[in-house]
Amino acid sequence: MKGFYDRILKIDLSRETFSIEPGDEKIQATYLGGKGLASYLLCTLNPKGVDPLTPENCLIYATGPVAGGSIWGSSRYGVFTKSPQTGFYSESYSGGKVPEAIDATGFDAIVIQGQSKKPSVLSIHPEGVDFHRAGDLWGRETYETEDIAKERFSLSKIRYRKTGAVAIGPAAENLVRFAVIENDYWRSAGRTGVGTVMGSKRIKAIVFQGDRKRSFFDETAVKNISKEMARAFRDNPAVAAYKSMGTPMMVKLLNNAKGFPTRYWSAGYCDHWEQINADALHDHCQVTPRACAKCFMACGRLATVKEGRHKGLKIEGPEYETIYTFGGLCMIDSIEEIAYLNDICDRLGMDTISAGNLCAFTIEAVKRGKTDYPIDYGDADAIAGLLKKIAYRKGIGDVLANGIKFASQTWGLEDIAVHVKGLEPAGYDPRALKGMGLAYATSDRGACHLRATFYKPELAGLIDPGQIEGKAAMFVDYEDRLTLFDTLILCRFYRDMYPWESLAKIIYSACGIGAEKSELQKIAANVSNIVRDFNLREGMLPEDEKLPPAFHRPLAGTGEVITEDELNTMLDEYYHLRGWKK
Repeated sequence: MKGFYDRILKIDLSRETFSIEPGDEKIQATYLGGKGLASYLLCTLNPKGVDPLTPENCLIYATGPVAGGSIWGSSRYGVFTKSPQTGFYSESYSGGKVPEAIDATGFDAIVIQGQSKKPSVLSIHPEGVDFHRAGDLWGRETYETEDIAKERFSLSKIRYRKTGAVAIGPAAENLVRFAVIENDYWRSAGRTGVGTVMGSKRIKAIVFQGDRKRSFFDETAVKNISKEMARAFRDNPAVAAYKSMGTPMMVKLLNNAKGFPTRYWSAGYCDHWEQINADALHDHCQVTPRACAKCFMACGRLATVKEGRHKGLKIEGPEYETIYTFGGLCMIDSIEEIAYLNDICDRLGMDTISAGNLCAFTIEAVKRGKTDYPIDYGDADAIAGLLKKIAYRKGIGDVLANGIKFASQTWGLEDIAVHVKGLEPAGYDPRALKGMGLAYATSDRGACHLRATFYKPELAGLIDPGQIEGKAAMFVDYEDRLTLFDTLILCRFYRDMYPWESLAKIIYSACGIGAEKSELQKIAANVSNIVRDFNLREGMLPEDEKLPPAFHRPLAGTGEVITEDELNTMLDEYYHLRGWKK
């Protein structure tokens, strides 16, 4: 089928061998690529009930059937495995420039099995993979590791068109349950502990290089779609907003909606929001818009701190989610200090959402007398110190490194711990945006905001945030369309530019699959169903699709709440529309 290389690379780390296997057109037609193909491979190859940190757990890299072409928003890759953070399905995505190098290796998916005997770096190229010992890199931070890996393990004798590397930091080496995979310094496959699985396999970095390009069904049509998109949306107000302010603009929007998580999920409004918003970032840092490949939006903020104790600190960010966790949950009132904490997480290789949530949770544990540690809201230095203890599993950090479920059980604080399936939510409080309650409860990887990005229609007024009955219908439509995004692996910020009709054109032009909306919905359902089957196989129970008790208690200041009855009403409608048993 066009749009596919029809090649899957399978790597056995234990034996240091590999095989290149043909693709299956029936699987491609059923699930497409990206998340669809990777989920099929994970369900097929992973043993039932496998411990995520054992050699038998697969780590799968995939790009989508439009990768490497001209479609805007397509420079992304996905990583798929069984999560060491939740024990269920794991997917995580990243952008930047490296996705183009991953795709240029000429594989639809790369399946990594087994475990290296010693710390290693893989060099993956169109002919397969080379295995390299890299013990001297073990213990190094992510930026340095990425640079050294590209310099040392690129195939310098062959002039490949694209080269890039991904790396893990000390957190993944120490099996912190929410470690990330970094690329392009500041881009992360950031959630559910995919970096932890890479660390368990003793892979410090992977260098991707190649010159392959996908063959599309209608090359001219693909290029025309891209040209039309550029003409129609380059000057769009939403594009201009992202390019000028990036995701930190969400700080103001969520505070206005009273849904900005504050003081470990006790309130939905932060008094110091003007000190940590987009304007503050641009006032206190030298900021340059930064884009992934194949993107005219440039939502990234390449920021250099101008003054103060962190003068000269350079980072792409902080993004909204990092600002909410450290600025809202932890009550840090300085954008420069948030950038500092962001940099620590990036260097050590930890998810800022989980890390920030755990820091705020620790502050609450201390206040309730459940543990003893010198930390309080607003104390950036204490939080920085705690982040390092987590990454190296020292003292109290060893408890937190095992994730929110373990920490809350250890300290007897399950009643206040905010998570679904062991994954902490993003910065959208479901008591103010009730559709996000349905999103968090049903997301296959835990409390995720990205599978349907349902905060968007609620904040934009496309549906009343407080509506309960009938909300699941719009939610399913968003979720199905964005599931197709993940089979193509497209950036979420292009969601308003690729409605169903546009997706149909892209899929037909790239793959030759002509489909009406109903047929595309069937493909999305195929993917959703196989992922749900995986989670059920791995022990998911009905209580795993509930919200934490904290969300059923009123927000301070507004009194807003999402009740169990309200959630159950949305869940019943959702299950009915999906054809699933509760």
